[in-house]
Amino acid sequence: MNINTFRAFQSRNYSLFFAGQSVSLMGTWMQRTAVYWVIYVQTNSAFILGLSVFASQFPSFLFSLLGGTIADRYDRFKVLLFTQIASMIQAIAMTLVVMFTDYSVVELICLSVLLGIVNAFDVPARQSLVHYMVSKKEDVGNAIALNSTMVNLARLIGPALAGFILETFGAGICFMLNSLSFIAVIISLLAMKLPAYIPQAHTQKMLADLKDGLRYLKSTPSLGILILLLSLMSLLVLPYTTLFPIIAKEALGGDATIYGYLNSFVGLGALSGAILLASTSNNLRKLLIIATALFGLGVTLFSLSHTLIFSFLFCTLAGFGMMMHVTIINTLLQTTASSEMRGRVISYFAMAFFGMQPLGALLIGTISHYVGAAETLFFEGCIALIIIALFAPYLWRVTNIK
Repeated sequence: MNINTFRAFQSRNYSLFFAGQSVSLMGTWMQRTAVYWVIYVQTNSAFILGLSVFASQFPSFLFSLLGGTIADRYDRFKVLLFTQIASMIQAIAMTLVVMFTDYSVVELICLSVLLGIVNAFDVPARQSLVHYMVSKKEDVGNAIALNSTMVNLARLIGPALAGFILETFGAGICFMLNSLSFIAVIISLLAMKLPAYIPQAHTQKMLADLKDGLRYLKSTPSLGILILLLSLMSLLVLPYTTLFPIIAKEALGGDATIYGYLNSFVGLGALSGAILLASTSNNLRKLLIIATALFGLGVTLFSLSHTLIFSFLFCTLAGFGMMMHVTIINTLLQTTASSEMRGRVISYFAMAFFGMQPLGALLIGTISHYVGAAETLFFEGCIALIIIALFAPYLWRVTNIK
C-alpha cells in the first residue's frame, strides 16, 4: 500500500461521497443480515431463504436497463438523491413493521421487493456519477477500487454488529439503525459541488436507447465477454452466501452471532482485495483469472469445513476472490466504455450482478433443500473453477493484445 492507493481522496466531492456512503452501507449490511436471519429462523426453509433473496434482488434484473437509460438521460445526481431518500423510507417502513406489528415473512419479502426496485435505479446513477466526483480522470479506476473498499469495510463491520444486535436487542433495532444511516449519505450528497448538469437533446425513445446499449456490447466483444462471465458467476456461484444462515445454525451449531461473523470474514477478505486492487492498475485481466480461481477455491474449501477457525479462513479467501472478480469487471467496463454509453453499460453490469443473483439464489435454495447446504456449496465452488478455466484463454489473449 502507498499514497497512490488513496489518490482519489484528493477530490473533495469523492471524499464526501465516500464518508457518507460508508456509514449508510454499514446500515444496509445490518439490515440485509437481519432480514435473512429472521426469515430463516421463522421458516427453517432453504427454499424460502432463497426466495427472499430472489425477491429482494430480482427487481434489479427487471428494471436495471431502464435505470441505466435514465442515468444517461437525466441528472445523475438528482436520480441518486431520490433513490437514497426512497431507500431511507423503505428502511423506516421495515422498522415500523417489525417493531410495531405482528408481522410475517410476507411483509419482509414485499418490502425487500420495493428496495430491489429502488436499487435498479440507484446503482447505474451512483456508479456512473463517480466520473464526475473525481478531479482527475486518471483517478477514476482508483475511485472504483476505493468504492469496493468502502463496500467491503461495511460488509466487515455491518454483519458483525447485526449478529450482536439481533441476539441482544432484536431485528427492529437493526432496521432502525439502517434508516438513520441514510442521513449521512444524504448530507454528503447535498454538500457536494458538482459541475452544472447540461441536459442533452434526445432524438429517440428510451427503448431505442436500450437497443443501442445492447448493440454497443455486441460490437465491443472485450466488454460483452466480461458481462457474460459476470452473469454466469452471478447465477451459479455468487449466491453462495444465501446458505450462510443454514451453515451457521446446522453445520457449525451457531446462532445469529456466528452468522454475522461468517459474513464479516467474507467482508474482511473482500476489504483486503479492494485495498490491493486500489494499489494497482496493471494486468487487470490476468488478475481477474487469478481472483476468480481463488474465489472458487475458497467456496469449495468452505463447504468442506466443520470448524469455526477454518470456516472463517475460507470465507476470507472466498471474499477476497469474489470482491476482486466483481470490481475488476466493473473497473474494466467503466474505464473502457464510451462516455455516452457508460450508464447503459453499467446497467448491464447491474443486471448481470444484481439480476442474475436472485435467480441463482432461488436455484441454490432449491438444490440445497434436496441435497444439503454443504453439498450445494461444494458444487458452486467447482463450477467457479470450471467457468474461469473456460474464459481464461480469451482473457489472457486480450491481455497480450493490449
